[in-house]
Amino acid sequence: MSMSVTSAASSVHEYTAMETREASPAHFLFTIESFSLLENCGIDKYETKEFVAGDHNWKLIIYPNGDDIVGKDGDYVSVYLAIADKTSLPGNCEVNVVFSIFLYNHNSGNYLTSLGITRRFLAIKSQWGFSKFISKKVLSDTSNGYLVDDNCVFGAEVFVVKSSAVTGCLSLKNEIHYNRDWKISNFSQLGDVWKSEEFCAGGNKWRIWLFPNGNGDATGRGVSVFLYYVGSGSVNARYTVWIKNHFSDEHIQRTTTNWFSTSSNNWGWSSFTELANMNDPKKGFIVKDCLHLDIEISVRAVEQ
Repeated sequence: MSMSVTSAASSVHEYTAMETREASPAHFLFTIESFSLLENCGIDKYETKEFVAGDHNWKLIIYPNGDDIVGKDGDYVSVYLAIADKTSLPGNCEVNVVFSIFLYNHNSGNYLTSLGITRRFLAIKSQWGFSKFISKKVLSDTSNGYLVDDNCVFGAEVFVVKSSAVTGCLSLKNEIHYNRDWKISNFSQLGDVWKSEEFCAGGNKWRIWLFPNGNGDATGRGVSVFLYYVGSGSVNARYTVWIKNHFSDEHIQRTTTNWFSTSSNNWGWSSFTELANMNDPKKGFIVKDCLHLDIEISVRAVEQ
């Protein structure tokens, strides 16, 4: 048998749905024998024994005739979860938990339970729960199975939300262009790769790697140029690289945009230009064994 009930949460007057489930609560079960005698004995509020969950001590507070926090609740049973020792929460210390409160159904063997809600427990607000957990009419009707032989069983699950969330921040930047240029002498003697010194652009460090005889699939066929990111986090950058022409404005230029990170720290062109084009003295890219390389970088976004 399943049923749906709505209940009001303390202080904020929210309503939450109830459901039934087969599994018993993970942290606490408490039986009240001769439940009706609570009222007869004038016990308007009962605090259960303590139980431990998430390195904290907790207890249930049960009002058999309601607590009157939300309107007139005399027709309801109110149930709250409370931190047992408020002194364990000094100053601005807080405990965030996801909790549910249970009521056993003797007929079906299932539990009526509040759907898990998240609340922040503080020294000045050390209890949360339901002013209208279940109506006394529903509870006292033995055919519903919650009160049998004047006995009822309450329970609780309390899962502390640890403050170990991964945080991040994406900072968008107004585009500011940073320029850097190099005159690379003795180009024919560079070997497999030429690496620039580290330079700063957009608050981040970079290097240029140039492969005079190509890299990867372009080896022996082209000149390869890559921009390397030297840092942590992720950076989105738009950049333009030029190999300057000594004789005219007919430079070789490439532009692209990429996300750089520690796992993808370099982007560029394996074939920036053909090797034959570069080495042709009539083209004007290498004069007196010197190559002029320029770069312009604009950092668009930074993620930490």
